[in-house]
Amino acid sequence: MTTGARPSQAGATMQTVATSETSARDRFEAVFEAEFSYVWTSLRRLGVYERDAEDVAHELFMEVFRRFASYDEARPIRPWLFAFAFRFASDYRRLSRHRVEVLAEHEAEEPFPRADDVLIAKDAQRMILAALEKIDVDRRAVFILHELDECPMSEIAKTLSLPVNTAYSRLRLARAEFQQAIGRLAKTEAPR
Repeated sequence: MTTGARPSQAGATMQTVATSETSARDRFEAVFEAEFSYVWTSLRRLGVYERDAEDVAHELFMEVFRRFASYDEARPIRPWLFAFAFRFASDYRRLSRHRVEVLAEHEAEEPFPRADDVLIAKDAQRMILAALEKIDVDRRAVFILHELDECPMSEIAKTLSLPVNTAYSRLRLARAEFQQAIGRLAKTEAPR
């Protein structure tokens, strides 16, 4: 009689494992759908060229899928994903083929935006991305997480494995570098 009980216990265990794998896959798919544009934008902010951002984002999510079981669901997902983006963007920038970027024109998302609004938005976006490029990548990561993604400093420090005071110091320096870069860019692009 005991041998009859074991297969049903094994079957229940297999069903539990299958259910947990399915729910983990479902959770990952939900994260992918909800956060892909955030990851893509983070990669762009960290220096990945637009033409490569989608490919790098997909590679990043393949790594996220492999490590998804280690994610602590008590923590916010975006800083965890940003840590992946930071590493993938760093690896991307190390490749020599990515040293010079040719800026591509973007098509407007609205069906009939005003031409001057499109130009102003493109100039502002280009200026912000150019200013971000002037910030050291370690300080840029803190700046992006805090100023653009609005993450609390304690979470940023945890995500980037930094002491909190170091993260604050990097943020202060990054803000100064960003302001200087914007000032220089505005002067060079001012109409004469």
